[in-house]
Amino acid sequence: MRKNNIWIFGLLFFILASCEEKIDVDLNSSDPRMVVEAKLTNKDRNQIIHLSRTVNFDAENFDPITDALVNVLASNGRIFTFTSKGNGEYTHSNFSVNNALTYTLNIAHNNKTYESKAKMPEYVEIDSMGVTKEDIFRETYYFVNLKFRDPVNVPNYYIYEVSINDGPFRFNMALNDKFNDGQEVTHQIGGRNQDFKAGDKIIVRRQLVSKDVYTYWNEFQSTNPGSAAPGNPSGNLSNNALGYFGISNQREYSVVIQDDDVLNQDEVKASMH
Repeated sequence: MRKNNIWIFGLLFFILASCEEKIDVDLNSSDPRMVVEAKLTNKDRNQIIHLSRTVNFDAENFDPITDALVNVLASNGRIFTFTSKGNGEYTHSNFSVNNALTYTLNIAHNNKTYESKAKMPEYVEIDSMGVTKEDIFRETYYFVNLKFRDPVNVPNYYIYEVSINDGPFRFNMALNDKFNDGQEVTHQIGGRNQDFKAGDKIIVRRQLVSKDVYTYWNEFQSTNPGSAAPGNPSGNLSNNALGYFGISNQREYSVVIQDDDVLNQDEVKASMH
């Protein structure tokens, strides 16, 4: 990562190791708390939920839970039972999310029950995708731009993850439409964990999520890494559990960074996975 990562213009954001990895939460010495990472998607039928417990501030920061009972109940009465695969991972291999239904996560562990409800939001299609090349402070930076029309009078919340050269997807940013509802919008995505370079293959995972899931990631990205004991992002689970339960409506778009002058994003159409 270059020292002058200007796309955040001097703000030091907390770097999330990987959206494919477990959530790590540090607390001062206290009773352990359940930590849930439950993000269902429309991407495929294989759904994964991660469970762990908090540990003391000076201990290893991941303690998986492997003996919980995990179910997701659909509002049409169907129950999806997740199977523990070890290391805190619970899976269901045949779970296709229906955006007309509401889902309730139910976790039972050590005589406690944890619950949360979620529904998949409608997707907002993009109109075009392009790349810009900018020279700032004598450094060259590339940005991927997604252009679209935001729906009028509909609150929308966006999460972006990025894969570089087929590497793991990593959290990039959380955005909302508070100041551009109903307008033509461009989301500019830059290197958060690693700058984009000429020749890189970039895959952008664009997710529409609920307000509470957005709030979680927005607080996460705003955490000051210099704090000795950063606060935990606001979750949406009962019984004092940390983490979140949500259902994302997502698409993936790919582009190869070309070492040319600034490209007009209207002329470069997205390649959707």
